[in-house]
Amino acid sequence: MYAVIETGGKQYRVKEGDVVFLGNLETESGGEVVFDKVLAVSEEGGLDIGTPYLADKSVSATVLKHGKDKKIVVFKFKAKKGYRRKQGHRQSYTKVKIEKINA
Repeated sequence: MYAVIETGGKQYRVKEGDVVFLGNLETESGGEVVFDKVLAVSEEGGLDIGTPYLADKSVSATVLKHGKDKKIVVFKFKAKKGYRRKQGHRQSYTKVKIEKINA
């Protein structure tokens, strides 16, 4: 059984026991979060698809930790003009474990 959820403007295919890195969530570590924007759920009987969301389905997860990803270097350069700009960026994330698909 798996579900397709939407959070932070992105869609994720998850199943029970998965560990997923999501965009930064406002929940503390160890807390529980419920995703109610469920796009699809696959069960034994088939696939339920929402228009756009399924009203009676949700996915429960536990927040494991918050962190920052590896640094990405953004380097802008124009040849023969002496223009160089170096900038770094670290995207923050939330690591969650999918506990249950409430179908």
